[in-house]
Amino acid sequence: MNWQQACELPYYGGADLGATWDREHTVFKLWAPTASGVTVQLFATGTDAEPGAAMQGEHPMQPAEDGAWSVTVPGDLNGVYYVYVLQFPDGHGATVVDPYARAAGANGQRGMVLDLNSAAPEGWQQDARPDIPPHSRAIWEVHVADFSADEHSGVPEAWRGTYLGFVPADTTLDGDGVHPTCLNYLKALGISHVQLQPIFDYATVDETAPGGYNWGYDPLNYNVPEGSFSTDAFHGAVRVRECRAMIQALHRAGLGVVMDVVYNHTYHTDSWLERTVPGYWNRRWNNGQMTNGSGCGDDLASERPMVRKYIVDSVLYWAREYHIDGFRFDLMALEDVDTMNAIRAALDRLPGGERILMYGEPWTGGGTNLEGGAQPSDKRALDRLSDRIGFFCDDTRDAVKGNVFDSSNAGYVNGAPQCGYDVLHAVGAWRSGARGFRPRLATQVVQYVSAHDNFTLWDKLAAVARRGDYDAADGELLAQNRMAAAICLTCQGLPFFQAGEEFGRTKYGDHNSYQGPLSLNRLDWRRAHRPEFAALTAFYRGMLAIRRAYPRLAGAAGEPEPFLLALPGWLIGFVPETEGNDPVGQLVVYYNPERTRQWAALPSGSWRRLCDGTHAGTTPFGPICRDALELEPRSVTVLVAE
Repeated sequence: MNWQQACELPYYGGADLGATWDREHTVFKLWAPTASGVTVQLFATGTDAEPGAAMQGEHPMQPAEDGAWSVTVPGDLNGVYYVYVLQFPDGHGATVVDPYARAAGANGQRGMVLDLNSAAPEGWQQDARPDIPPHSRAIWEVHVADFSADEHSGVPEAWRGTYLGFVPADTTLDGDGVHPTCLNYLKALGISHVQLQPIFDYATVDETAPGGYNWGYDPLNYNVPEGSFSTDAFHGAVRVRECRAMIQALHRAGLGVVMDVVYNHTYHTDSWLERTVPGYWNRRWNNGQMTNGSGCGDDLASERPMVRKYIVDSVLYWAREYHIDGFRFDLMALEDVDTMNAIRAALDRLPGGERILMYGEPWTGGGTNLEGGAQPSDKRALDRLSDRIGFFCDDTRDAVKGNVFDSSNAGYVNGAPQCGYDVLHAVGAWRSGARGFRPRLATQVVQYVSAHDNFTLWDKLAAVARRGDYDAADGELLAQNRMAAAICLTCQGLPFFQAGEEFGRTKYGDHNSYQGPLSLNRLDWRRAHRPEFAALTAFYRGMLAIRRAYPRLAGAAGEPEPFLLALPGWLIGFVPETEGNDPVGQLVVYYNPERTRQWAALPSGSWRRLCDGTHAGTTPFGPICRDALELEPRSVTVLVAE
C-alpha cells in the first residue's frame, strides 16, 4: 500500500475504538476498512492452557461509519477475553488482539473487556499528579524489575521485581531499619520524576514463567501493562491494578512518573496492527520491504492519519487512566513533527496537561522512509517542534565523559579537557547554536551523561581509565563521577540520571544488557550503602538540593545563558543571571578538569562554598573567599555571595 492508497482509506475520528464496557452491554469497535468481514470471539480465559478455558461465543460485527466494524454484545462482560477474526477479499484471514485492548491475558494473546473502576487500587480516585516546579525537575530512569529485585532490598519476596516493589514506603537494607532502599531511598534523594523503562505489554518475556528479562523495547499491546511485572499475569485486571498502585505510591511520595514509550515500531512485522489493515501501519521502501530505522525492521508510519490517531489516543489513555506525568519517546526522530505536536496539543487540553512532560531521543537507529513531506523529529526540526518537547542532548553526554561508541574515548572530566569547548555551550543549554541546532528554551535540553543504553557512567569512566575492578571505590573515578553529575546539575536544562549512577552503578563492563540477566541489571542496594558510594550519593543529594534552592540554575523561567568568566586554560567559570543588583545570593560556578589544583579569579565580593567538588549542600561552609580561589582537581565548585 503506497502513500496515496493509504490516504484514500477512510479516517475514523471517533473516541470509541476498542471494547467499551457497560454493566448492561459491551460495544466492540475496530477500524478495519479493507476487511470483508469481522467477528469477535469471546473466551473465559486468556489462554487455552488455563482451567475452564472455553469459547463463550462469537458475534459477527457489522460495517459502521468510516471503515469501522461494530457489534453490541449484551450482558456484563467485565473480565471476558476476546479476539477479532478478520476476513479479506483475497480470501486470507487473520486473528488479532484488539489494538485498543485495555487489558490482556498471559503473554498478551487475547484482549480483555475491563471495567476500569474495578481495577483501581484503594484511593485511586483521589490520586493526583504532584505539582513540581519546572526548576525542580530531575529525572531518574529505572526498569521496574531492576528497582526491587535485589534480595537485600527489604521488599517482600513476592513483590520483588514487580510493580508492587514500589509500594512499601519504609524499606531498608535487609530490613535493618537504618539504610533506606527503593521508595524510601528515593524520597530523600532529591529527584522529582521516576522514568520507567517500558511498562506496556511487550513480546520477549514469557509472563507465565519466572526468570525472564528484557528492557521492553519490543511492543506487543500498547495500552496494556506488562504482565511479567504483576503478581498474576493470567488475570488481566491484576496488572492494571498493580501498575496503578505503583504510580499511586510514587505520587504519594511527591514524585512524578514518566513513561518510556516505543511508538516507533512493533516487535513483530506481523503485528496485530499490520494484520488488521495489511500494508497500512508500517513504512516501506519502494521495493515493499519494511524500513528499519528502529533496528527492528518494522517502523510505524506515524505520518499516516490513523497511525497518528492511534499514537495520540494511546498517550492520552495512559495520561488519563494511569495519571502519567510525562512521556519519553524512544527513537523520537522516527515520529514525524506533526505527530509529536499533535500529542503535545492533545495533552495540553487535559486538566493540568500543560505540566505533563514530553521529551525523546532525537535520532533514529537507521534509515526510514517518511512519506508526504513529513519531517522527522530530530534536532534539525526544533524550529517546528513545540518548544515544550525536549530532547536528549548527546552532545553534552559525549563532551562530559567521552563518546559512547568508543570505550576508550575520554571527555572533559576524564582526560580530555579540550572538550571544554562543547561544555561551554552545554552550560547555556546549547542556545548559542554552536552545533547547528538552536533550542528556543533551556528546558528543551535533557542534560545527561548516562542512561540505560551503553555503559553505565561508572563503567565508562573505568574503561577510559583502564580499571578492571569495577567494585573498587577508586578515588579518581569517584572524583570524575562527582564532576560529571555536578556539570549536569549546574548546566541549564532538564537533568537526567540513570538509576544507581549516584552510587557508582556497574554492569561489569556490559554495555548492552537488554536481555539480562536480572542479576546484572538489578540495583545493588548493598553497594548503595558502602561508605565510599554512600558519600557519592550524598554529593548527588546535595547538588540536587542546590539546584532546587537556586531556581535560575535551571534556566526554566526563560533566563538568558549564564555570564561566562574569562579563565585560563580549560577552566570554565560562569555566573547565572539574577534579577536586580543585590549580590547576596548570587552564585558563581567553576569547572576544573585538570588533575591538579588550579587558581581562578573571583568576581568582586565575599563568597562561601556550597560545593567544593567533594561535599555539596545548601548550607554555606568554609572560610569567606575573596579575589581568587584554588580549585580542587577534577571538581565543580559552587560559591554563594554573602
